[in-house]
Amino acid sequence: MTVITVGTIALDTVTTPEASRVDQLGGSAAYAALSASYFSPVELVSIVGRDFPTRYLDLFRSRQIGTDSIEMVDGESFRWSGEYFEDMNQRETKSVALNVLEGFQPKLAPAARAAQLVLLANCSPDNQIDTLAQVDNPAFVVSDSMDLWVSIARPRLLDVLQKTDLFVINDSEARQFMETKNVITAGHRLLELGPKHVVIKKGEHGALLFGPDGRFFSAGAYPLHEVHDPTGAGDSFAGGIAGHLASLGKTTFDFSDLARAVVYGTVMASYNCESFSTDKLESLTLADIARRFEEFQGFARF
Repeated sequence: MTVITVGTIALDTVTTPEASRVDQLGGSAAYAALSASYFSPVELVSIVGRDFPTRYLDLFRSRQIGTDSIEMVDGESFRWSGEYFEDMNQRETKSVALNVLEGFQPKLAPAARAAQLVLLANCSPDNQIDTLAQVDNPAFVVSDSMDLWVSIARPRLLDVLQKTDLFVINDSEARQFMETKNVITAGHRLLELGPKHVVIKKGEHGALLFGPDGRFFSAGAYPLHEVHDPTGAGDSFAGGIAGHLASLGKTTFDFSDLARAVVYGTVMASYNCESFSTDKLESLTLADIARRFEEFQGFARF
Protein backbone atom coordinates (compact mmCIF):
# COMPACT_ATOMS: atom_id res chain seq x y z
CA MET A 1 0.00 0.00 0.00
CA THR A 2 1.24 3.50 -0.83
CA VAL A 3 1.59 6.24 1.77
CA ILE A 4 0.88 9.83 0.82
CA THR A 5 2.57 12.39 3.06
CA VAL A 6 2.15 16.16 3.01
CA GLY A 7 4.34 18.59 4.91
CA THR A 8 7.36 20.80 4.63
CA ILE A 9 10.59 20.32 2.71
CA ALA A 10 13.29 22.62 4.03
CA LEU A 11 16.92 23.58 3.86
CA ASP A 12 18.09 23.50 7.47
CA THR A 13 21.11 24.99 9.17
CA VAL A 14 21.80 23.05 12.36
CA THR A 15 24.41 23.61 15.06
CA THR A 16 25.13 21.08 17.81
CA PRO A 17 27.91 21.02 20.44
CA GLU A 18 30.07 19.01 18.06
CA ALA A 19 29.39 20.33 14.54
CA SER A 20 27.40 22.62 12.26
CA ARG A 21 25.80 22.02 8.87
CA VAL A 22 24.36 24.57 6.44
CA ASP A 23 21.46 24.04 4.00
CA GLN A 24 21.04 20.36 4.79
CA LEU A 25 17.86 18.52 3.80
CA GLY A 26 15.09 18.98 6.35
CA GLY A 27 11.37 19.49 6.78
CA SER A 28 8.64 17.31 8.25
CA ALA A 29 7.65 15.67 4.96
CA ALA A 30 11.24 14.91 3.96
CA TYR A 31 12.03 13.06 7.19
CA ALA A 32 8.66 11.30 7.28
CA ALA A 33 8.83 10.18 3.65
CA LEU A 34 12.37 8.81 3.91
CA SER A 35 11.45 6.91 7.05
CA ALA A 36 8.24 5.46 5.56
CA SER A 37 9.98 4.48 2.32
CA TYR A 38 11.76 1.58 4.03
CA PHE A 39 8.38 -0.11 4.41
CA SER A 40 6.23 1.04 1.48
CA PRO A 41 6.11 3.34 -1.56
CA VAL A 42 5.50 7.01 -0.75
CA GLU A 43 3.95 9.93 -2.61
CA LEU A 44 5.36 13.21 -1.30
CA VAL A 45 3.32 16.44 -1.38
CA SER A 46 5.12 19.71 -0.72
CA ILE A 47 6.65 22.84 -2.28
CA VAL A 48 10.23 24.02 -2.91
CA GLY A 49 11.91 26.98 -4.60
CA ARG A 50 14.16 27.03 -7.65
CA ASP A 51 17.16 26.97 -5.32
CA PHE A 52 16.31 23.48 -4.06
CA PRO A 53 19.18 21.09 -4.89
CA THR A 54 18.28 18.48 -7.51
CA ARG A 55 20.34 15.91 -5.62
CA TYR A 56 17.65 15.82 -2.95
CA LEU A 57 14.92 15.20 -5.52
CA ASP A 58 17.11 12.42 -6.93
CA LEU A 59 17.43 11.02 -3.42
CA PHE A 60 13.65 10.89 -3.02
CA ARG A 61 13.21 9.08 -6.33
CA SER A 62 15.93 6.58 -5.46
CA ARG A 63 13.99 5.67 -2.31
CA GLN A 64 10.65 4.84 -4.06
CA ILE A 65 9.29 8.29 -3.13
CA GLY A 66 7.13 9.85 -5.85
CA THR A 67 7.85 13.53 -6.49
CA ASP A 68 5.11 14.45 -8.96
CA SER A 69 3.24 16.30 -6.19
CA ILE A 70 6.25 18.39 -5.16
CA GLU A 71 5.69 21.82 -6.66
CA MET A 72 8.78 23.81 -7.67
CA VAL A 73 8.11 27.55 -8.00
CA ASP A 74 10.06 30.79 -8.36
CA GLY A 75 11.54 31.95 -5.09
CA GLU A 76 13.58 30.47 -2.27
CA SER A 77 12.82 27.26 -0.41
CA PHE A 78 11.63 27.17 3.20
CA ARG A 79 14.61 27.61 5.54
CA TRP A 80 15.05 26.93 9.25
CA SER A 81 18.08 27.27 11.50
CA GLY A 82 18.54 26.14 15.08
CA GLU A 83 21.08 25.31 17.74
CA TYR A 84 21.12 22.39 20.20
CA PHE A 85 22.78 22.53 23.60
CA GLU A 86 24.70 19.97 25.64
CA ASP A 87 21.86 17.60 26.60
CA MET A 88 20.29 17.77 23.10
CA ASN A 89 16.85 18.20 24.68
CA GLN A 90 17.16 21.98 24.58
CA ARG A 91 16.94 23.68 21.19
CA GLU A 92 16.82 27.32 20.18
CA THR A 93 15.34 28.36 16.85
CA LYS A 94 17.62 30.98 15.32
CA SER A 95 15.63 31.87 12.21
CA VAL A 96 12.64 30.82 10.12
CA ALA A 97 12.08 31.93 6.52
CA LEU A 98 8.83 30.57 5.08
CA ASN A 99 9.61 31.81 1.56
CA VAL A 100 7.65 29.73 -1.00
CA LEU A 101 5.95 27.77 1.80
CA GLU A 102 3.88 30.85 2.62
CA GLY A 103 1.81 30.42 -0.56
CA PHE A 104 1.66 26.61 -0.51
CA GLN A 105 -1.59 25.05 -1.71
CA PRO A 106 -1.27 21.27 -2.11
CA LYS A 107 -1.88 19.91 -5.60
CA LEU A 108 -2.03 16.13 -5.78
CA ALA A 109 -0.92 14.15 -8.81
CA PRO A 110 -3.02 11.07 -9.74
CA ALA A 111 -0.71 8.63 -7.91
CA ALA A 112 -1.01 10.67 -4.72
CA ARG A 113 -4.80 10.90 -5.02
CA ALA A 114 -5.00 7.11 -5.20
CA ALA A 115 -3.07 6.46 -1.97
CA GLN A 116 -5.12 4.93 0.84
CA LEU A 117 -2.89 5.53 3.85
CA VAL A 118 -2.48 9.25 4.52
CA LEU A 119 0.23 10.81 6.68
CA LEU A 120 -0.47 14.48 7.40
CA ALA A 121 3.01 15.41 8.61
CA ASN A 122 3.52 18.48 10.74
CA CYS A 123 2.36 21.50 8.72
CA SER A 124 -0.50 23.97 8.58
CA PRO A 125 -3.88 22.37 9.37
CA ASP A 126 -5.20 24.12 6.26
CA ASN A 127 -2.65 22.24 4.13
CA GLN A 128 -3.54 19.00 5.90
CA ILE A 129 -7.27 19.43 5.25
CA ASP A 130 -6.72 20.51 1.63
CA THR A 131 -4.61 17.42 1.00
CA LEU A 132 -7.08 15.05 2.60
CA ALA A 133 -9.91 16.51 0.51
CA GLN A 134 -8.05 15.54 -2.68
CA VAL A 135 -7.40 11.90 -1.73
CA ASP A 136 -9.92 9.66 -3.51
CA ASN A 137 -10.47 7.02 -0.85
CA PRO A 138 -8.52 7.55 2.37
CA ALA A 139 -8.69 4.40 4.46
CA PHE A 140 -6.49 5.40 7.41
CA VAL A 141 -5.26 8.86 8.37
CA VAL A 142 -2.27 9.64 10.59
CA SER A 143 -1.82 13.31 11.52
CA ASP A 144 0.98 15.12 13.33
CA SER A 145 1.01 18.61 14.81
CA MET A 146 2.86 21.02 17.10
CA ASP A 147 2.44 23.85 19.58
CA LEU A 148 2.37 26.56 16.88
CA TRP A 149 -0.86 25.19 15.38
CA VAL A 150 -2.35 24.64 18.84
CA SER A 151 -1.78 28.36 19.48
CA ILE A 152 -2.71 30.01 16.16
CA ALA A 153 -4.93 27.52 14.30
CA ARG A 154 -6.83 25.61 16.97
CA PRO A 155 -10.23 25.54 15.19
CA ARG A 156 -8.70 24.11 11.99
CA LEU A 157 -6.61 21.65 13.99
CA LEU A 158 -9.80 20.43 15.65
CA ASP A 159 -11.23 19.88 12.14
CA VAL A 160 -8.19 17.72 11.32
CA LEU A 161 -8.69 15.65 14.48
CA GLN A 162 -12.25 14.84 13.43
CA LYS A 163 -10.84 13.19 10.30
CA THR A 164 -7.90 11.43 12.00
CA ASP A 165 -7.48 7.78 12.89
CA LEU A 166 -4.15 8.23 14.70
CA PHE A 167 -3.02 11.60 16.07
CA VAL A 168 0.64 12.18 16.98
CA ILE A 169 1.86 14.99 19.24
CA ASN A 170 4.60 15.42 21.84
CA ASP A 171 4.03 15.52 25.60
CA SER A 172 4.46 19.25 26.26
CA GLU A 173 2.21 20.10 23.30
CA ALA A 174 -0.42 17.62 24.45
CA ARG A 175 -0.47 19.16 27.91
CA GLN A 176 -0.71 22.64 26.40
CA PHE A 177 -3.50 21.58 24.05
CA MET A 178 -5.55 19.94 26.79
CA GLU A 179 -4.62 22.44 29.52
CA THR A 180 -3.42 19.84 32.00
CA LYS A 181 -0.13 18.99 33.68
CA ASN A 182 -0.79 15.25 33.40
CA VAL A 183 0.17 13.57 30.13
CA ILE A 184 -2.17 10.59 30.72
CA THR A 185 -5.10 12.92 31.23
CA ALA A 186 -4.07 14.78 28.08
CA GLY A 187 -4.08 11.56 26.06
CA HIS A 188 -7.60 10.62 27.11
CA ARG A 189 -8.91 14.14 26.54
CA LEU A 190 -7.42 14.18 23.04
CA LEU A 191 -9.40 11.02 22.21
CA GLU A 192 -12.56 12.93 23.07
CA LEU A 193 -11.80 15.42 20.28
CA GLY A 194 -12.29 12.87 17.51
CA PRO A 195 -9.20 10.78 16.73
CA LYS A 196 -9.63 7.04 17.21
CA HIS A 197 -6.11 6.69 18.62
CA VAL A 198 -3.52 9.08 20.03
CA VAL A 199 0.25 8.78 20.34
CA ILE A 200 2.08 11.10 22.71
CA LYS A 201 5.81 11.33 22.07
CA LYS A 202 8.07 11.73 25.11
CA GLY A 203 11.43 12.15 23.37
CA GLU A 204 14.18 10.16 25.08
CA HIS A 205 11.52 8.60 27.35
CA GLY A 206 9.57 6.85 24.60
CA ALA A 207 5.94 7.13 23.54
CA LEU A 208 2.42 6.38 24.79
CA LEU A 209 -0.41 4.96 22.65
CA PHE A 210 -4.01 5.57 23.69
CA GLY A 211 -6.96 3.75 22.12
CA PRO A 212 -10.70 3.22 22.58
CA ASP A 213 -12.11 1.40 25.58
CA GLY A 214 -9.14 2.35 27.74
CA ARG A 215 -6.54 0.54 25.62
CA PHE A 216 -3.03 1.71 26.39
CA PHE A 217 0.52 0.87 25.34
CA SER A 218 3.79 2.32 26.58
CA ALA A 219 7.01 2.04 24.59
CA GLY A 220 10.39 3.11 25.87
CA ALA A 221 12.98 4.81 23.70
CA TYR A 222 15.83 2.90 22.12
CA PRO A 223 18.93 3.49 24.32
CA LEU A 224 21.43 5.47 22.26
CA HIS A 225 25.02 6.02 23.40
CA GLU A 226 25.32 9.20 21.33
CA VAL A 227 22.87 11.66 19.79
CA HIS A 228 24.32 13.69 16.92
CA ASP A 229 21.26 15.58 15.63
CA PRO A 230 17.68 15.02 16.88
CA THR A 231 16.18 17.26 14.18
CA GLY A 232 13.36 15.36 12.45
CA ALA A 233 13.17 12.56 15.01
CA GLY A 234 9.44 13.08 15.56
CA ASP A 235 8.80 13.19 11.82
CA SER A 236 10.83 10.01 11.31
CA PHE A 237 8.78 8.44 14.11
CA ALA A 238 5.51 9.29 12.35
CA GLY A 239 6.90 8.08 9.02
CA GLY A 240 7.92 4.75 10.54
CA ILE A 241 4.42 4.28 11.96
CA ALA A 242 2.69 5.06 8.66
CA GLY A 243 5.12 3.04 6.58
CA HIS A 244 4.82 -0.06 8.74
CA LEU A 245 1.01 0.10 8.72
CA ALA A 246 1.01 0.44 4.93
CA SER A 247 3.30 -2.59 4.64
CA LEU A 248 0.66 -4.78 6.30
CA GLY A 249 -1.45 -4.57 3.15
CA LYS A 250 -4.77 -3.88 4.86
CA THR A 251 -6.92 -0.85 5.56
CA THR A 252 -8.10 -1.60 9.10
CA PHE A 253 -5.76 -2.17 12.02
CA ASP A 254 -6.18 -3.61 15.49
CA PHE A 255 -4.49 -2.21 18.57
CA SER A 256 -1.59 -4.65 18.38
CA ASP A 257 -0.85 -3.48 14.82
CA LEU A 258 -0.63 0.09 16.08
CA ALA A 259 1.54 -0.89 19.05
CA ARG A 260 4.05 -2.61 16.75
CA ALA A 261 3.94 0.42 14.45
CA VAL A 262 4.86 2.65 17.41
CA VAL A 263 7.91 0.47 18.05
CA TYR A 264 8.93 0.65 14.38
CA GLY A 265 8.51 4.41 14.59
CA THR A 266 10.74 4.44 17.65
CA VAL A 267 13.38 2.42 15.78
CA MET A 268 13.36 4.85 12.85
CA ALA A 269 13.58 7.88 15.16
CA SER A 270 16.56 6.34 16.96
CA TYR A 271 18.45 5.87 13.71
CA ASN A 272 17.61 9.42 12.67
CA CYS A 273 19.29 10.80 15.80
CA GLU A 274 22.58 9.03 15.10
CA SER A 275 23.68 11.40 12.33
CA PHE A 276 23.14 14.87 10.93
CA SER A 277 20.12 15.62 8.76
CA THR A 278 18.79 12.61 6.84
CA ASP A 279 22.22 10.96 6.50
CA LYS A 280 21.27 7.85 8.48
CA LEU A 281 17.84 7.59 6.87
CA GLU A 282 19.57 7.49 3.48
CA SER A 283 21.85 4.56 4.29
CA LEU A 284 19.86 2.05 6.36
CA THR A 285 19.06 -1.49 5.32
CA LEU A 286 16.00 -3.56 6.16
CA ALA A 287 18.34 -5.83 8.13
CA ASP A 288 19.38 -2.84 10.28
CA ILE A 289 15.75 -2.05 11.06
CA ALA A 290 14.84 -5.68 11.80
CA ARG A 291 17.85 -6.09 14.10
CA ARG A 292 17.03 -3.02 16.15
CA PHE A 293 13.36 -4.01 16.35
CA GLU A 294 14.40 -7.39 17.77
CA GLU A 295 16.76 -5.70 20.23
CA PHE A 296 13.91 -3.46 21.34
CA GLN A 297 11.70 -6.48 21.93
CA GLY A 298 14.43 -7.96 24.10
CA PHE A 299 14.75 -4.78 26.17
CA ALA A 300 11.00 -4.66 26.80
CA ARG A 301 10.46 -8.35 27.67
CA PHE A 302 10.11 -9.41 31.29
